This record gives sequence, C-alpha cells and structure tokens, in this order.
Amino acid sequence: MAAPILDFSHLTPDERIELAEQLWDSLDAAQVEPDEAQVAELRRRRAELAADGDPGEPWEPVIREIGERGA
Repeated sequence: MAAPILDFSHLTPDERIELAEQLWDSLDAAQVEPDEAQVAELRRRRAELAADGDPGEPWEPVIREIGERGA
C-alpha cells in the first residue's frame, strides 16, 4: 500500500467516516468511469435479468420490511 497523502490519524473514526462521506459526495458521478470489473459485473447482471425476466422486488416494500425487522 502506498504511503498516505495526508495523515488522518488524529481524527476519530466518526470524523473519518464523515470526511469520507464528504469526499464521496463531492464527486460528480458523470466524471467517474467504472473500471473493467464493474462493467463486466453490470453486463453479467443485465444478462441474468434478461434470461430470468424477474426484476426483483420494488424498493419501497423492501425498505419497509427492513425497517420492520429493526423495530
């Protein structure tokens, strides 16, 4: 692993997470190209969906069920 550009050891874990989230949010998705492995995985998933035809579950019921499990 390469030496870090900046030293973040003085930050708490929560502060590091917040910083990572801010860095991530600062990226413009249109400027970030997927790598070859990501493109291959997307193609595999698209082919699997085309072969199976089952699009899965809608997001709303899934997130509701997750919330109910945590209650």
